[in-house]
Amino acid sequence: MAETRLNTTHGSELLEGAPSRCQLVVIEGPEMGRAVLLDGARTVGTSAASDLRLTDDTVSERHLEVKPSGGGFVVRDLGSTNGTFFEGSRVNELTIGPGATLKVGKCFLRVQPQPRALEVPASQARRFGELVAESLAMREVFAVLELAAASDVTVLVQGETGTGKELVARAIHEASARRGKPFVAIDCGALPDSLLESELFGHVRGAFTGASSTRAGAFARAQGGTLFLDELGAVQPSVQARLLRVIEERKVKPVGSDEERKIDVRLVAASRFDLSTRVAEGAFRPDLYFRLSVLAIGLPPLRQRREDIPVMVAELLRLRGFDAGEISGANLDLLRTHSWPGNVRELRNVIERAVALTPSARSFKELKVSLTSLATEAEALAVRTDLPFKQAKEQLVASFESRYLKDLHARHHGNVSAAAREAQVDRKHWRALLREHGVLLGPDED
Repeated sequence: MAETRLNTTHGSELLEGAPSRCQLVVIEGPEMGRAVLLDGARTVGTSAASDLRLTDDTVSERHLEVKPSGGGFVVRDLGSTNGTFFEGSRVNELTIGPGATLKVGKCFLRVQPQPRALEVPASQARRFGELVAESLAMREVFAVLELAAASDVTVLVQGETGTGKELVARAIHEASARRGKPFVAIDCGALPDSLLESELFGHVRGAFTGASSTRAGAFARAQGGTLFLDELGAVQPSVQARLLRVIEERKVKPVGSDEERKIDVRLVAASRFDLSTRVAEGAFRPDLYFRLSVLAIGLPPLRQRREDIPVMVAELLRLRGFDAGEISGANLDLLRTHSWPGNVRELRNVIERAVALTPSARSFKELKVSLTSLATEAEALAVRTDLPFKQAKEQLVASFESRYLKDLHARHHGNVSAAAREAQVDRKHWRALLREHGVLLGPDED
């Protein structure tokens, strides 16, 4: 990638009245979650002397410096080997505002205000649409969803595969004033670019080869209702430009047509990736990102809210007309200790399989709940060529991490420090990985 020297101010609309206390946070990379307060000049690199130390071997010892300047922050690359990138361009020095994301090596860093106390109290409800929960994390999400449903604000839902992003979109729609109008869902990642434009905006007869009749697009079909765009991170720049124009002008022009049609649609978008990292890579338009993330909601993975499993299991069984009885015992223990790489979708599949394989069961305790497959260990780490590249890679990495963590943790008899030393991973990060994969549930054992 050609180097571009940038010395201009980026995100100027964010600089006015910018928060006085911001931090630089690792949002993707081995040290995810690590942060440093930007109350002065701060350095980033692999050196022990760095204010924000990273272990990524593609990051230089002294990679970059970030320091406050007026209402923004000056970013200066310190002659790094692999460069500092902002919105896809390699930079030497530039001024950014809160919310900006930088890419250094394989890591993504974001300037964001220091966390403040939650301003929206957790909902007292244990249900929102088809979503059920007991955890504080999800009830905080419910509180935001309740407010979102009462308005027409554009919502961006982000979370891992299987966390229930479409359920969130449907619940917002059903709780809104648009509930009697259409709900249209489009999986943008499942359609090739040549068909996505037609699917979103429609086409007229003869617009392209195979267009034998005029077809209304998703925006037109959702008129008066809600349009849910899933996997928006997969949309190519050419379609992003058209999408931005439709959102801003509230008009849509079918492929091959010269006429525009006014639309009245509530938009809910979703991505399993943090779209700000796609912006940092230059793969997603920043103006479209800010138009979509008027209200951004992050869905926690199931492994981070295991207290929700009993109520979710009871609900899944109720929907199948199964009188579950008390959700407890060995079956529940098994579910609580699983790492759930497939999240809620995987839990639903496990329950459906248990019901199918135990037709004589009259309670949850009698179900034959199994989390194992008939695949061999070699097959468990096999490459899934029937999936999109990124999804196949995510599954492979998750499977490797889980097996590696469990084996090393067992060999060191639960001694977190000893296992982290052998793995040559920072102890704090190692502990976070153990919790993420469900290996460590209680307090540290060393």
